[in-house]
Amino acid sequence: MKLHDLKPAPGSTKAPKRLGRGTGSGLGKTSGKGHKGAKARSGGGKAPGFEGGQMPLTRRVPKSGFTNIFRKEYATVKLESLEQFDAGATVTVDMLKDAGLVKKTLAGVKILGNGDLTKALTVQANRFTASAREKIEKAGGKAEVV
Repeated sequence: MKLHDLKPAPGSTKAPKRLGRGTGSGLGKTSGKGHKGAKARSGGGKAPGFEGGQMPLTRRVPKSGFTNIFRKEYATVKLESLEQFDAGATVTVDMLKDAGLVKKTLAGVKILGNGDLTKALTVQANRFTASAREKIEKAGGKAEVV
């Protein structure tokens, strides 16, 4: 079998509309657009969100707040999930990725203080919550900001 032998399954494709090819085709003259009006014109039709002249929903609803374009999104890791590493290990962002605890690093990795840590680990991350830092140091480890 070669590329030029490939064909779609029978009945899976439909012939395109052939517009303006004579009245006998059923789509001649006005080409299925009817007589005049906005929908018959080129680029015609209503804009998305148009409600027939009624004030559109996007303009009726009150607006508030703003979106900070400089916001930094951090990938988060719970403290209890660091329990899987060996005692005395240095946990880096790459190790967290390899272990499947972080999919995308985004602007960095932040360690949250959920759960408890029983092993002394040196954790290297971009950010730590106060409770996470406290629990790591309580277990005899170090919280290093990268």
